[in-house]
This record gives sequence, structure tokens and C-alpha cells, in this order.
Amino acid sequence: MDCILFRHGIAADWRDWQKEDHSRPLTEEGVEKTRKAVQGLIRLGVTPTHLLCSPYLRTRQTADIVKETLQFPGKTQPCAELRPDASPEDVFDVLIAFSEDDCVLCVGHEPLLGHTAGAILLGQPASGLSFKKAGACCIRFHGKPRHGNGVLLWWLEPAQLRKLAKS
Repeated sequence: MDCILFRHGIAADWRDWQKEDHSRPLTEEGVEKTRKAVQGLIRLGVTPTHLLCSPYLRTRQTADIVKETLQFPGKTQPCAELRPDASPEDVFDVLIAFSEDDCVLCVGHEPLLGHTAGAILLGQPASGLSFKKAGACCIRFHGKPRHGNGVLLWWLEPAQLRKLAKS
């Protein structure tokens, strides 16, 4: 199974946001840069079989951009295990349900995605792994997802994804 971890795009600044955090939307810049980053996924040949996202507005909007840009035919699945307050264990609990032939694209938040990548690759969360907004990585599992049994295929910052889209 391939697991693509994708951080949501640029959202309204939390310091200026007067409402609940879960309702913070992407900015216009965030929408545009995310769309271009997802176009980079096309160049990488990303074809998810499943699209999961945190129930927060900014991740749902990011997943909508992914769905539209990649022409993903399936339904986006809201996934509480991708909320910012979730743990890598929560993500493992979700991933274990998928088959070896699946490509699961997960749209979520930092620091959850970085901690999850650490758990997948190194067997435990690692503080040095983090995603910029609209950045992504692809990790391959051989067999069922377990701590430390993922193999990193690529890890790209949003600017790198956008550059791929132009080439």
C-alpha cells in the first residue's frame, strides 16, 4: 500500500481568526498554491484509490482541490483520525483497514502528519519531520502498516511540487 500524507494549504491566520479553529478556511493564495502543488502530484503519477481528510474546513477544501485536480472519481471520506489533536496511532488504526494494492491519500495537519511519518518510517514520532502547507510525502508499506515498516518514496515541499507541475 502507498500512503500519501498531504498537509492542507495556507489557511486564514489563527491569530486573526475570531471563530472556532475547525472553521478556518483556505486563503485565496492557499487555494491557488495548493492547486499548483496538486498538479505536481499528477507529474508524479499519483492516482489515489482513497481520499481521506480531517473534518476541519481547511482540510476539506484541500481535499476538494485534490479531488478536482486529480479527477479522483471516488468520494472523499471525512476522517476524525486526521484531526490536529489525533495521534499517529489513530492514523495507523485507519490505514490498517486498506489493502496492499491501495493508494491512500490523507489530507491533514501538522504536527500530526510529521509525527505519523516518523512512526511509519522510524518506529516512533520524530521531531525533525514536518510538512509545509501543501507539502506531501509518499510512503510504501510492504504488508500491513506497522511502526517502522514504511519505505519513503518521496518527500516534497510545496514549492517543489509546484515546480514539477510547470515542467
